[in-house]
Amino acid sequence: MEIRIDSIIVTDRKRPINQVKVAELAGSINEIGLLNPITVRQVNKHFELVAGAHRLEAVKLLGLPTIRAELFDGEDLDAELAEIDENLRRAELTVLEQGELLLRRNEILVERGQRATSGTNVKNLTGSTVLPVPETTANIAAEIGLSETSTQRRMQIARDLCHEAKDAIRNTDIADSTTQLLQLARIDDRRQQESIARKAAKDGITIGQAITELKRSQVVERLESVEAQEAKAIDGVYDVIIIDPPWPMEKIERDVAPNQVAFEYPTMTIDEIKNLQVPCSDDCHVWLWTTHKFLPLAFEILESWGMKYICTFVWHKPGGFQPFNLPQYNCEFALYARKGTPQFVDLKDLMTCFDAQRGKHSEKPEEFYDVVRRITAGRRLDMFNRRKIAGFDTWGKEAQ
Repeated sequence: MEIRIDSIIVTDRKRPINQVKVAELAGSINEIGLLNPITVRQVNKHFELVAGAHRLEAVKLLGLPTIRAELFDGEDLDAELAEIDENLRRAELTVLEQGELLLRRNEILVERGQRATSGTNVKNLTGSTVLPVPETTANIAAEIGLSETSTQRRMQIARDLCHEAKDAIRNTDIADSTTQLLQLARIDDRRQQESIARKAAKDGITIGQAITELKRSQVVERLESVEAQEAKAIDGVYDVIIIDPPWPMEKIERDVAPNQVAFEYPTMTIDEIKNLQVPCSDDCHVWLWTTHKFLPLAFEILESWGMKYICTFVWHKPGGFQPFNLPQYNCEFALYARKGTPQFVDLKDLMTCFDAQRGKHSEKPEEFYDVVRRITAGRRLDMFNRRKIAGFDTWGKEAQ
């Protein structure tokens, strides 16, 4: 039957209109005509749309006065179920949209208090078949190629995502990624869920990246709050500590400088270094600088301080001291260890090896401090430093 466009009432739809799809349908209808009629329900002198919203919008776009339609005979829930089933069968849906429709379909069957017998058909007023109603949601899911697991995951996503999070990612690639949607759905805090969804959509990043960013901001806020900083200052502890101890080294006498036998700053014995009281907070990042000669002892020192060794950062230098009959020592080491469970706030481009120019004797490169400032938060200390370092408290004879 043909009905006038202006006689059709469109109520709230189960999924938003995709204008790109409308334009494609309009082109197809203009070329070959409307292949599948819309489905409507008669309400007084008007018709209420049951299924076919995109086709209706495409015909409106073409400026046609009428559209071919099939009449549906059923109650409100029957009409909603018919709309859902048509959308599931015919529409190119995202994972999120499929989940929403499958979940609502299941709710309708429960609300009706019955399950349709497999193969039962809904008839229109003229007696022709409109839409078959499968026995269960699992039946129609199988019909559209979804396994039971995929169906349950989609329904879980639709059930556990808050409306604000759904709206935020609805028109993004995330809406069609089961993995990312499940990541988001498993966040219990609805405000965090919405915040993560909005950040991912706004910045064009994945849910996993947005979660990492949220955790980073929470760590920074917790460590750098005024209250936390004041409390640590009173306790005299730090969240980040770099230690370049005055190892017990002696200069080698050379003919050109016979008087330069000792260093210009006092050194410490290994036992003295082991007995240092390192002012760590409960969760603290620690870097211990050392050279080839003292590398084995550096591990013992970390253990004596109660630190857990994690990895070694290597500074590759353009040249270095070359002992007699040995390779050139063109690198130094910063052993990274932890007390408690401190967290990095940025893992981007974080590598254990880095290149940097040499400075004055024992001076550590600014590139290293740049990395530490970027990947950590909180109160920082540079022990035994030779110069003032931005972003660090200083502890050493020569720091200015």
